Amino acid sequence: MDDLTFDERDSAPFMPKCVVVDPNFDWKGEPNRQFVPWDHTILYETHVKGFTKRHPKVPETLRGTYAGLGTREVIEYVKSLGVTSVELLPVHTFINDSHLIEKGLANYWGYNSIGFFAPDPRYAADIVNSLPEFKEMVARFHDAGLEVILDVVYNHTAEGNERGPTLSFKGIDNASYYRLLPDQKRYYINDTGTGNTVNLSHPRVMQMVTDSLRYWVEEMHVDGFRFDLGTILAREPHGFDEQSGFLMAVSQDPLLNTVKLIAEPWDCGPGGYQVGRFPGGWAEWNDKYRDTVRDYWRGEASAAALAPRLAASGDVFNHSGRRAWASVNFITAHDGFTLNDLVTYNEKHNEANGEDNKDGTSNNRSWNCGHEGPIDDPAINALRERQIRNMLATLLLSQGTPMILAGDEFGRTQQGNNNAYCQDSEISWLDWDIKEKGDALMRFAKKLMQLRHHYPMLRRTRFLTGEYNGELGVKDVTWINANGSEMQPDDWQDGTMKCFGMLMDGRAQITGIRKRGHDETLLMILNSFHDVVNFALPESPGGGGWELLLDTSVPDQKGRPSFKFGNHYQVTGRSLLLFVMRPKRAAFGRGWRR
Repeated sequence: MDDLTFDERDSAPFMPKCVVVDPNFDWKGEPNRQFVPWDHTILYETHVKGFTKRHPKVPETLRGTYAGLGTREVIEYVKSLGVTSVELLPVHTFINDSHLIEKGLANYWGYNSIGFFAPDPRYAADIVNSLPEFKEMVARFHDAGLEVILDVVYNHTAEGNERGPTLSFKGIDNASYYRLLPDQKRYYINDTGTGNTVNLSHPRVMQMVTDSLRYWVEEMHVDGFRFDLGTILAREPHGFDEQSGFLMAVSQDPLLNTVKLIAEPWDCGPGGYQVGRFPGGWAEWNDKYRDTVRDYWRGEASAAALAPRLAASGDVFNHSGRRAWASVNFITAHDGFTLNDLVTYNEKHNEANGEDNKDGTSNNRSWNCGHEGPIDDPAINALRERQIRNMLATLLLSQGTPMILAGDEFGRTQQGNNNAYCQDSEISWLDWDIKEKGDALMRFAKKLMQLRHHYPMLRRTRFLTGEYNGELGVKDVTWINANGSEMQPDDWQDGTMKCFGMLMDGRAQITGIRKRGHDETLLMILNSFHDVVNFALPESPGGGGWELLLDTSVPDQKGRPSFKFGNHYQVTGRSLLLFVMRPKRAAFGRGWRR
């Protein structure tokens, strides 16, 4: 229908309605609520409905709901993994797109918000009481010591462009709530790719968004937000501005500056890619990390490309007083392949979306290990399983803040669909019929998270720079060649070198106070070469040798084998190792209560 036509049908029955709610809730049920320090944070991205829709331990009437996600069995499982913070895909009230409804599909992810002050009632087991049900879910996560982070969409609304419906903001004040073309105000600026762009430069719009954020913190007790297409939030008429009105409003707000703020630092508008440009106090999704790690383990990225990503991407984030946790490292997310599919498919398989497999990116940076799709071949399956372990280990042993996609810990698949935004079906819902292979992977993932929590050297807040601190006589990180010596400039230029080590010295300065640290020294060795590499274990000051904590080629390793400095270790092709230095005297790590 042309945007200049007038629809004479009565729209009242279909318009979103406000309801008066009882805000009272007894929050005494969360005595164990605690703020998780950024350096201890492990994010776990999931979907309210998809996580429990097929869960056999959740009562059938509660599956796919806030109440279902808040059941004891679900929370105990999440807690047992070792993650600290559950990041939920959008729960703000949203609208299904008409073109999806016509195809018999739905907007499953929910990035189509229209009500910024209400949890979507479709996720409630008891719709009339959806508000207290959501609060009860949050309280139960808090009682388990887990945080709840919301993925929020303040960059656009469900009203679309000039051809879209008038549901709310268009009717209130179209020219204030949306960015319009300056010389053709009938049309919308589309920096989001969804038809419209919310105008955060307008004071009333900024007030609406900040009021919404405060509501979810104050009334709903959520612990932070991940901002979809976050660049939009910092857009002013002249472009991206890290001192934008919205960012400054949030930074000075006494409530909002106490919660976790995570930006997706890009949009599809001009100058939309802004990774590393958000101000201090913000964390950002780091797609450079995702792409480089994927490329390294399929043999397409060099050691020189991977090294800065392992060190919290200091080349991107180490400025203006920012901390290493600002880099949110991820390899998979809701948008794209699952980790299992990343090693099973070279190409997307989105036929179920009804767009002739034309939707979704074709740049997956994936490797199917020699066969497209599942296969009953022991060698290929063993390689795939090791590659999954390699990427999980890389993610959880890197500096920065790791984010895991729910289900990756047991090998969940979407059958090669890398754009399941419209799949409110078994393609997206987690399958809890976990086989032995999935159980083994889950044990390995839990071990990785235990290691991360146990060894502070894996999660420093200060960036590891590799610079020698003459005052302390310490170099925080040293990059090691397979011959056991420090990497030289020529080594970094060798694009064929696929095996190298990262020696993290526990004596490195921890805070701004110039004194040595007392953490345990670690050595990580990565080998993306297809064959065995004979690696000489390097010396390190104050130590008496190395103990093996992890070898991805031996996932069920027993004990901690010891090695002397200078010993050679046969590093299996496509594998990752982690050693802890055996000290000459006892060393004690600092722990955070879990």
